[in-house]
Amino acid sequence: MTLLLLLIMIYGLDAEECNYTNGHLTLTTTNNNTWTLKMSISLESGPNITVRDTAEKLFCDSTTNNTCYIECSFVDFFENQNFTETQKFNICAQTIQNNHRVEFSIRTVNNLTLCTVVDCLPDEISKLLTEKERQMNIPKDLRNILNIKKMCQDVILNETIVHTYIRLEKKAILGVVNMSVPVQSKTYYHEDLSLTVVKMNLSMTNGYLQIKAPDVLHNDDVAEIRIPVNQFQNQSENKIGVATYDADQHFKLKLENKNVTSKIIRIEFPGPDTKALTDRVTIKFKINLTICNQTIGLSYKHNLSCQFYDEKEDKTWKTDGCLTNITGDDVVECSCNHMTPFAVLLTNLEISKEQWEILSYISYVGCGLSAFFSACSVLSFMFISYTRAEVSNSIHVSLSGALFLLNISFMLSEWAATPGMEDFCVFIAVMIHYSLLSCFTWMSIEALHLYLLLIRVFNIYIRHYVVKLSLIGWGVPAIVVGVMLSVYDKNPLYGTYDVTFTDTNNTNAICWIKNPTVLYGVNLSYFTIIFLFNLGILITVSRQIFKLRRVGNRNGKMPIWKDVGTVLGLMCLLGTTWGLAFFSSGYTNYVILYLFCILNTMQGFYIFVWMCGTARKNRAQTTQSKTKSTLDISK
Repeated sequence: MTLLLLLIMIYGLDAEECNYTNGHLTLTTTNNNTWTLKMSISLESGPNITVRDTAEKLFCDSTTNNTCYIECSFVDFFENQNFTETQKFNICAQTIQNNHRVEFSIRTVNNLTLCTVVDCLPDEISKLLTEKERQMNIPKDLRNILNIKKMCQDVILNETIVHTYIRLEKKAILGVVNMSVPVQSKTYYHEDLSLTVVKMNLSMTNGYLQIKAPDVLHNDDVAEIRIPVNQFQNQSENKIGVATYDADQHFKLKLENKNVTSKIIRIEFPGPDTKALTDRVTIKFKINLTICNQTIGLSYKHNLSCQFYDEKEDKTWKTDGCLTNITGDDVVECSCNHMTPFAVLLTNLEISKEQWEILSYISYVGCGLSAFFSACSVLSFMFISYTRAEVSNSIHVSLSGALFLLNISFMLSEWAATPGMEDFCVFIAVMIHYSLLSCFTWMSIEALHLYLLLIRVFNIYIRHYVVKLSLIGWGVPAIVVGVMLSVYDKNPLYGTYDVTFTDTNNTNAICWIKNPTVLYGVNLSYFTIIFLFNLGILITVSRQIFKLRRVGNRNGKMPIWKDVGTVLGLMCLLGTTWGLAFFSSGYTNYVILYLFCILNTMQGFYIFVWMCGTARKNRAQTTQSKTKSTLDISK
């Protein structure tokens, strides 16, 4: 078990001038399967401090602030390591910086230990990091820096401090790389990261140095690295360091809608910055398939991206200079022309702000027109009696109603995502999801009715046919959405969803499903089943149409454009244009996105035209039938 207080830089407290009477230290141990060491520090003036060291974590609490950070100059500063009774010591303490920092010394028989306690406050931790950056004690301070992050994590992850911490951590790693290493390679294992330092043989025949990035837990290698040696022929240094992070939260503040699917590794060379390498550094990462499948699903490979953390400029993840090559189910090869922190990221759909604005404009115009014509379809069905005579029109108007709800709720999705409208945003997200699933369901009902109408034309009678179809068309989506809402208290699936622009890294909020797993797992699987069913019906009906055309051509020429128009109309009616989503799943294809927006936002207009065309055809056939009957009577 790691003992209580870890290695430190000494902060200039003159213990010889103190009589050790202004503070007391009480040391106790407990043994509940694992040892816990507890230190209680009581000061005559200043805060009281409690420190607990367990096998998992080091805790520090003070009366001035809930959490604090502590470091001491020795590990074994108590002679009796296995004591069972409470130990008491007089200490010499000095309180500085408004009671937020305490320095004290402990004198035992053989040791004088100097300790520092700093409250986990942004200003105090920032001052501590600055002190360490000015004068660093390697290798002790690498461990201290990692402990600052563990004990004051909330402060370190503050955007105003995290960049200072990353810069200091890099300096500490470089300090360890610069240390004299008597062997060819040496690995330093810490709880948060492991660091391998390798001497380069600049006369290697193959021109590349092979390094395996170590796993913090010693279980397996997380990456294989090939570094071009010829890039360093003119450098005075011949060592290189590879750090593997286990605790990498400080690199993830600006991930937005991205997920890290591999270990983050850092490659450091103690010389000038290595930029624009002529021979690329190659890293074969092992990725976490669990994260990939939970976030995206089986199409995760399209979303894997090799990226690096830009420490100097934007302080975010970028793809500049890196190429991605997926070589296996769990291996991604990254090839980059520089050496900085690397990782394989799983990204959602990436789109620039300019393209988003254009697509939004097209979508709003299309949805507006579609909503208008969908409303016209519903109103004409309500007020024109002969339209209600056909069962097909009842199905068409139900699909139009679902499209009307979808278009209206979609046009409100960005406006409802503004701050202060969280509840309304959830309502809009639920409406979009329900109406979308209703559209898919009514499209499948259109296909089923078409099959019964054109393929199985004999001996078909279903009691309360329209009522049963309505229960399916509106009820099944309600059940799906209801199940998702039933777990909302524990897992709020609906709400604000941020879309990140690739050119500015800014975000645009919309009301939608927040969980990518549910988004793809429910919607994509639901639509895939319906799409395959509708596509099979469309192919069957199209074959029947063109078969009848060949038979009709024996008696006279029939224009092919009518049959082609009928098939295109059925494609829109059955929603096969929504299948374009499969071609844009996992990567950004602007041609597909534009076609998807144009064709699918206008579906309500297409159905209105279809209903008008069929109504006109029916009226013409009725008029022709009446005329023929009149002629027969006159004869």
